[in-house]
Amino acid sequence: MSLMLSLVRLMRPHQWLKNVFVFAGLMFSQSWGDGPLVARILLTFAAFCCVSSAVYILNDWRDRASDALHPTKFKRPLASGAVSVPMALSLAGVLFMAGALLAVNNRVLLLLLGLYVVLNLAYSWGLKHVPVVDVSIIATGFMLRLLAGTLAVGIPPSRWLLLTGLFIALFLGFSKRKAESFHDAQRQRAVMEGYPSSLLDTFMATTMTATILTYSLYATSPESQMQHGERLVYTVPVVIFGLLRYAYQVHQGRGEDVSRDLLRDPWIMLALGAWLLIFLGAHF
Repeated sequence: MSLMLSLVRLMRPHQWLKNVFVFAGLMFSQSWGDGPLVARILLTFAAFCCVSSAVYILNDWRDRASDALHPTKFKRPLASGAVSVPMALSLAGVLFMAGALLAVNNRVLLLLLGLYVVLNLAYSWGLKHVPVVDVSIIATGFMLRLLAGTLAVGIPPSRWLLLTGLFIALFLGFSKRKAESFHDAQRQRAVMEGYPSSLLDTFMATTMTATILTYSLYATSPESQMQHGERLVYTVPVVIFGLLRYAYQVHQGRGEDVSRDLLRDPWIMLALGAWLLIFLGAHF
């Protein structure tokens, strides 16, 4: 494998899919015709891509010894030796600087990026071993992205949209842990000892229900009805189907890598397409 490809793999670009949360405010506020606003959000997305990749590199640097002994993680660029430690840390430094430069004119965005880095380093340096706290930090990362695409660029965030974002992030986080519970003991995270299978089922059911409830309240709220019309209500069954289908996939042993698994299931992609058709159809 070439060095350049190894460096790209080290940045985990497929994980940038998580950063699309910054576009939620643009989508739901119907502001896609505002050129300067779209430009600010694109810069926000790029800043999160840079900073999140830098954090992944630091995580891999810290875990490189244990990853080298893992049945699958030994293939990671740092664990396998495909990328040297000095080169990896240099790349992380460049990415941090690039993210800061992209956000230099936006103090709120800089603060959110800083919080994202601090939380993720705290996660990697110990909190990932604390049940519930680990998933809460992951969910907070999604919320910071959502706030970066609303508050940081001047879009007033909807309280129901924020709650929906929080609960779906928790649902995806606990779904990830559930998927990991199907691995043999050698491949499981240490924190899995604190997650009985029945408890994870309860957490998934609770956060899925909360997601459906808050999204339904958003879709039927007077604010949403004024912005999007009655047709947004028809997206609720599509959202429910998508969540149920994802839960099914998780219980089939998938869902450990949310960014990849969401795109691999044709039914989930069909649900996403149906949601977009209904949502966009309400505005044209």
